[in-house]
Amino acid sequence: MIDFLLNNNFYLYTILEFSAAITGIVYFKKYNKTPVKYFIYFLIFIAFADLLCAYNYFIRPNKFLYFLKGTKFEKNHWWANIYWVIGAILFYAFYYQRILKTALFKKIIKTLQYAFLVFSLIYIALHWEAFFNSFFVVLDLSGALIIFVCTVFYFIEILSSEKILFFYKSINFYISATIFIWWLIISPMSFYDVYYKYEVGKSFYDQEFHDLRRLIFLFSNIFMYITFTFAFIWCKPENES
Repeated sequence: MIDFLLNNNFYLYTILEFSAAITGIVYFKKYNKTPVKYFIYFLIFIAFADLLCAYNYFIRPNKFLYFLKGTKFEKNHWWANIYWVIGAILFYAFYYQRILKTALFKKIIKTLQYAFLVFSLIYIALHWEAFFNSFFVVLDLSGALIIFVCTVFYFIEILSSEKILFFYKSINFYISATIFIWWLIISPMSFYDVYYKYEVGKSFYDQEFHDLRRLIFLFSNIFMYITFTFAFIWCKPENES
């Protein structure tokens, strides 16, 4: 079973991501007048971005991208850094500014959003070579901090309003709870990237850790995308602008 999951994790990722995105499209009309439509756009983008991230599979002998072998683009870290490590955080900051009601909470998140973007650009510029072959712990953790701030603010609003009576019907509750748990599980993994080293043309890693890391990501993604899919079907749209 473990071997099956490890050997087919890319296909499982793809099925889960596109299942959530397609479910969002099917129920788009249901959420069209709420900020959830932006979340559906985001899931569609992420599904295709992850699919594009697999381009490095074709950087092999007799594959059409083999000419990238030995270049900065041999690995897909640069693309994952752009669309997920930075892009996903900026999106969630944008999203929570549209579902939160408290002006102070919105202002704090907006400030964190711009600060994170500026810091990320500066940090990448100062570590340009590493940008193409590694993920940055400092960006992972600062991004996770923004996610936690966003979700905690949402939970505070839920607890202090009548929405607490119907939270189980709110798609934003499922989104918030899911990404909070997902980042809580995944963020500590950044500290163990020392077990995986990459230089242009060759990789060094602990195989057992590498497999464990892939399984943790797989099960976390299964939890996340199944929850999103369920939420689209189960929840009722909230009257938000």
